[in-house]
Amino acid sequence: MTLEADLREGLLAAVPSLRAFAISLSGQVDKADDLVQDTLLRALANLHRFERGTNLNAWLFTILRNLFHSEYRKRRREVEDPNGSYAGRLKIQPEQGSHLDFEDFRTALAQLPSDQREALLLVGASGFSYEEAAGICGCAVGTIKSRVNRARLRLAALLNVDDVDDLGPDSMTRAALQG
Repeated sequence: MTLEADLREGLLAAVPSLRAFAISLSGQVDKADDLVQDTLLRALANLHRFERGTNLNAWLFTILRNLFHSEYRKRRREVEDPNGSYAGRLKIQPEQGSHLDFEDFRTALAQLPSDQREALLLVGASGFSYEEAAGICGCAVGTIKSRVNRARLRLAALLNVDDVDDLGPDSMTRAALQG
């Protein structure tokens, strides 16, 4: 027999011991069989790396153990969901809609007169009171209230917002998320 034939015989002879070790690691026969198969494939692919005269079984058991621990680390981060029930409970709004809504808002905001935009940003976005915004702009509180109100009405018209339900995802997306 050639040296390579001896290695192949050694691989086949090691299968029962590898399988027993894999079952003890994984606790499941089907996973153990997959692990042994992966071990043998890896060993055959890397047969040129095996140092002749060293312990073939030790080399194979090392491959199997490393494969098991690599798979364990990978699966630890995964959620097993064979029937899809977990995935079916996950609901997330698509991100592109909010990005497009924000771009529409920025475009509409840019169309407001500068005094209305300034008043709206001070009160609505920056959180200043009407009195504080009036002090910043150097005008009366009533003027700021009027500018903010006109800015909100104009934005609603530009964005085609009639009521609160028009904000957020559209009705079709909301229906899909309810499912």
